[in-house]
Amino acid sequence: MKQNYEYKTEKIRQAFLQYKKENPDKLKARLKFSWSNWGFGLEEFAVSCERMQRAGISYIELHGNHYGKDLGYRPEEIHRIMDGCGIQVGGICGMFSEDNDLSSNRPVHRQAAIDYIRREAEFTAQVGGKYMLVCPAAVGRSRKYDDSELDRSIDSLSRVADTFVEHRIRAAIEPIRSAETTLVHNIADAKAYIERLDHPGVQHINGDVYHMLVEESHIGEAIMDAGKRLTNLHMADTNRCALGYGSLDIDTIIMALYLLDYNNDESCFVTPEPLGPGGDPYPMQHAKTDPAILDQLVFDSVRYFREREEEVLGMEAE
Repeated sequence: MKQNYEYKTEKIRQAFLQYKKENPDKLKARLKFSWSNWGFGLEEFAVSCERMQRAGISYIELHGNHYGKDLGYRPEEIHRIMDGCGIQVGGICGMFSEDNDLSSNRPVHRQAAIDYIRREAEFTAQVGGKYMLVCPAAVGRSRKYDDSELDRSIDSLSRVADTFVEHRIRAAIEPIRSAETTLVHNIADAKAYIERLDHPGVQHINGDVYHMLVEESHIGEAIMDAGKRLTNLHMADTNRCALGYGSLDIDTIIMALYLLDYNNDESCFVTPEPLGPGGDPYPMQHAKTDPAILDQLVFDSVRYFREREEEVLGMEAE
């Protein structure tokens, strides 16, 4: 007798094989592989782009580093470097801490989050990004302020939601495990948040398989449940390291994404974000890491993912 998760996995596998048989033309395009660069920390942007070029990666998720009017990437410089490496922006990884928390009980921090979103959304449009990741509550804060966090988060984001429509980008709500934040931990929570906010500018989801490992009963099912709302999927193996270094069932994830026609949507990306095992990974955004370690993370991840993708696409019914 199979284990419970195996029945769910097999259901997705059979659906994929049927889809492949009936829609061979829809499998011609490959999934758009991106990389989230905030984990590269203080490394020069040109160095990061050159690494990605060597690895055959064509898209980047940029660190949302416009924490103030005088901080962050400058569009002209970013375009020049990316154009030289043949790289395009997939989206922006919005960074939400206690200092810019949509759900905060301190109005000054809510205002900081609103102002941050305005700056980052404008930048996203300037560099051709398709989405901006939004966290409903601070990441890195696991103790709630009170029972009104959700109300404040919805109110805060509603005040700036028109900005996403204005700039024609997708606001992507990211579910994050309860060990790291207080609101929106799974796909169901994200859908409920989006429905309650009820704004055309906030309609999408940024998934993260590392958080899904502890907050979902089955990652493949959760991806299918997100459906067309899913616009980006952060990837890391079960140990939060490079793809292929743990026991993640990447094949089922790939099948689920193809079933969503994810490979044929110009605004949908698969974006590794291997932050390493252990505690708080967020200080690394302001630190330096050995380039050799980053090279290994990138090259091993893209190689393994593409190998598994080709294996999945070559599967035949038994």
